[in-house]
Amino acid sequence: MKVMILAAGKGERMRPLTLHTPKPLIRAAGTPLIDYHLRALAIAGFKDVVINHAWLGQQIEDYLGDGSRYGLHIVYSPEGEPLETGGGIFHALPLLGEEPFLVINGDIWTDYDFASLRRPISGLAHLVMVDNPAHHPSGDFNLLDGQLHDGGTVGEKLTYSGISVLHPKLFAACTAGAFKIAPLWREAMAQGRVSGEHMRGHWVDVGTLDRLAQVEQLLKERQ
Repeated sequence: MKVMILAAGKGERMRPLTLHTPKPLIRAAGTPLIDYHLRALAIAGFKDVVINHAWLGQQIEDYLGDGSRYGLHIVYSPEGEPLETGGGIFHALPLLGEEPFLVINGDIWTDYDFASLRRPISGLAHLVMVDNPAHHPSGDFNLLDGQLHDGGTVGEKLTYSGISVLHPKLFAACTAGAFKIAPLWREAMAQGRVSGEHMRGHWVDVGTLDRLAQVEQLLKERQ
């Protein structure tokens, strides 16, 4: 199974750190955020990684290289202008092949075991969900009996973690350009083709300097 790490965001809320450094290279406890993903992926047995980038993307390529020092093979999907999540993944599909692939947001930190996702999916997408954080109390989708639903009162309302397994067929009707991925998920949910799971481990959406400090505290406690 191939992996795509989404690293094209500009990180406006992380200024001034992101004025000269792309968000995936922002350091937590002295280590760039993306390093935590790459090390965990290698431990989990993944080999092939695709990374998209836009803002200061050359810095990401210069730092990570071909991925050999992590025991990985990294290729890049540069975007002249940010294509949003859906458009960025669609742009990278030629690098990802015809089988389901793992997608990870480059600006999260987690201790989730990625190895648990190296298995077939029955539908078009499988989303890892988390308890609703303070900055997103309303959640995203409802999880009931392993299936995700958009709206309604069934199941438990949870927040998307930024970790998923997607089938290329999810993008069958898409065309090149910038677009969001959530509408594709919602359409597939209406067809009963999106599964989900509730992750109980540590997870932080590192979207602000305060949440970066939260990650550093978690790392300190784990030492």
